[in-house]
Amino acid sequence: MYSLIFKLFFAPMDAERAHHVSFTALRILDSVPGLGRLLRVVLAHGTRDEVDVLGLRFPNRLGLAAGFDKNGEGIRALSALGFGHIEVGTITAHAQPGNDKPRLFRLRDNLALLNRMGFNNQGARQAAFNIEQQRRSIAFLPDAQRPIIGINIGKTKVVDAADAVEDYASSARFCAPLADYLVINVSSPNTPGLRDLQSVSSLEPIIDAVRSAAAEVVATPRSTLGHVPLLVKIAPDLNDADVVEICDLAVRSGVDGLITTNTTIDRDVLSGQEADFARGEAGGISGRPLARRSMEVLRLVRSTVGQNLSIISVGGIADANDISARLAAGADLVQSYSEMIYSGPFWPGRTIRARCARTLLTRGTGGA
Repeated sequence: MYSLIFKLFFAPMDAERAHHVSFTALRILDSVPGLGRLLRVVLAHGTRDEVDVLGLRFPNRLGLAAGFDKNGEGIRALSALGFGHIEVGTITAHAQPGNDKPRLFRLRDNLALLNRMGFNNQGARQAAFNIEQQRRSIAFLPDAQRPIIGINIGKTKVVDAADAVEDYASSARFCAPLADYLVINVSSPNTPGLRDLQSVSSLEPIIDAVRSAAAEVVATPRSTLGHVPLLVKIAPDLNDADVVEICDLAVRSGVDGLITTNTTIDRDVLSGQEADFARGEAGGISGRPLARRSMEVLRLVRSTVGQNLSIISVGGIADANDISARLAAGADLVQSYSEMIYSGPFWPGRTIRARCARTLLTRGTGGA
């Protein structure tokens, strides 16, 4: 049914407009008395598969990656789809419009997206207000239906790299009190110079500043770690030596986890005419073509950090088998975004239930 709706209604529509239409519709449905509960019964039943990560109890292993809800306006509605955690953002200290449109493209033959959104968002102050409202609405849900909320922060485009440390710290001061965990995003390809901040000399002071800012404003964190868990999201386009260097920095600086990986600028992951199209467009690619490199980086990170850090794997997650493969390779949690665009609102719950069924079957057969 969703495939038909997508072809007839969403496919002819500009991708960014389709996103706003579908997201707004979901939020409206969730706000209607009784209908929100029905959504959860239909979409999220059987998705409870608790796991403790980062000192937090996650309802299940699958979360929604940053980029879908940039301003924290629809956390409750998105949790009705069955996601165990929702990562909001990327949020910047100052509101900004993002890059010129069009800036989001479907690559349907490759089941991928190309975006150059440029951190369009309402700014940290407004996002904090939105998320606080969402937390109030989620408080009325049963404990089992409340998602973990992550907040992803990035650099404001107009802020010079020399002032990036304070820019990130400013966002942290607004967002940390509302976050179950925080993510430092230095890996989007759509803000000029941002990926340069992945160098150890640039990243280390940002980590220190964000951690200090969070500690200043959060006296009683939700995590049993005793502080707001802090993660860093890295790019798939780093060479292996740079990945190892970031891993060493993360362990040394007390970061709690890494998210592997952001979108890629490598057009060779695509095939057919869409590869030619993408070579003429700026932006990062997400979706199934990212799976191979995302898995490679995951394995490298886990082999480097051992059990010292938690890892969230994102990029190319398409089904329950992919989740199992990422967990087997060392991920603690997984995230998706692009796949839901192509597979629809039933996809998260269906995938989590399939993962739960597979786990029960494996236990029943002794892992054979």
